[in-house]
Amino acid sequence: MKGRYLFILIAALLLHSCGTGRSHDDKEVISVSIGPLKYFAAAITGEEYEINIMVPPSADPHHYEPTMEQLQGLRRSVAYIGNGHLDFELSWLYRFYQVNPEMKIITFANNQDLIFANAWQHDDHWHYEGVDPHFWISPKAAYRMASDTRDLFVAMKPEAADRYEENYRKLVSEITALDRELMDTMAPYAGRHFMIYHPVLGYLARDYGLVQVPVEFEGKEPSPASLMETITRAKELNIKVIFVQQEFDTKNATAIASETGAQVVTINPLSENWPAAVREISAALTGSFQENR
Repeated sequence: MKGRYLFILIAALLLHSCGTGRSHDDKEVISVSIGPLKYFAAAITGEEYEINIMVPPSADPHHYEPTMEQLQGLRRSVAYIGNGHLDFELSWLYRFYQVNPEMKIITFANNQDLIFANAWQHDDHWHYEGVDPHFWISPKAAYRMASDTRDLFVAMKPEAADRYEENYRKLVSEITALDRELMDTMAPYAGRHFMIYHPVLGYLARDYGLVQVPVEFEGKEPSPASLMETITRAKELNIKVIFVQQEFDTKNATAIASETGAQVVTINPLSENWPAAVREISAALTGSFQENR
């Protein structure tokens, strides 16, 4: 019902749209799907644009429905920068086009080495299903995100290409430093397992030699039988920390922790301060490995 109501609002926006692409303080507007993508847009453009975040940090991007205020920001936007595989985008991206058919749209997933839940070969080609959308957390994925962001803005404003290129190089230097930092800090723990409620760290695990053990599967809460299996595995792996994204209920993670002697640690992968969030997650992971020595 809520989705239908918002679709009616979208129709109203269309009927009354005379979008100038500018905000009330006369800046042009860029919309991004989640907070971390704002970091990349701002790093390339500085304070040139007002940035409208479609999913606030306290919300779950797998189930979120945008507010009227966010849709108004989208209507004024000259571009939309998206992940491409978050559930809310799969439900809403076509409607975003309807709200503002003139804005440019890029989705970072198009240029990423994606993780799929299932893959199989038929004749001479592969079939994939179940894309893991959480690539933004890995610095190795961030290189491509940075170049895609630069390319978008250069295409929009060629006259500012030199400034965007300079900012891009600064951003790449920052990403490189963070990448090397994680390679150094994770190297002693190669092959180690960590347990997390929602499997948001799959790319970080793949890119830095760790093994993610999720509690949740395909966005569904674990059944009692699955929960017992997870508790058994946590004991076998000597898991001392259960990670939970701050937007999620901690009930099941707490149940596992109480049965295994582990503690629940909250992480914030949707923070607008992308490098700080990655460093905090990295520190939490290494801390958990030190806990279960």
